[in-house]
Amino acid sequence: MTPGAGKGAAGGDTPLRSVAASLADAGRDRAVAHRTRRVVMASLGVMQDQQAVRKRTRSVALAALVLLLLVTGPLIWLAVDYFNSGGHLGDLNTEFSLWVCILCPALLAAALVAGWLRKR
Repeated sequence: MTPGAGKGAAGGDTPLRSVAASLADAGRDRAVAHRTRRVVMASLGVMQDQQAVRKRTRSVALAALVLLLLVTGPLIWLAVDYFNSGGHLGDLNTEFSLWVCILCPALLAAALVAGWLRKR
């Protein structure tokens, strides 16, 4: 063997080892990036679910407020109008109107709650 052949072979191993080490590092970096991506995507999904729950809760609260105003508005209007015209609470027409204004929203609320519980 010639003295130059040994150096060339040793010199050829060093770049191959460097390339192999780089490929191994790239494989590890790829695995870390993949795990990081999965964690970030899972966190994004959790954040979107939390935002959807907050949005749904806000919508239900707003709907309940609007329903309350729509239910109590006519009752308050009826009471104010009737008492301004000189009526009394013990009259048959007043009692019937109050029962209707109280009973109908209560029946509607009971039906909504029953439907909501059945879906759950």
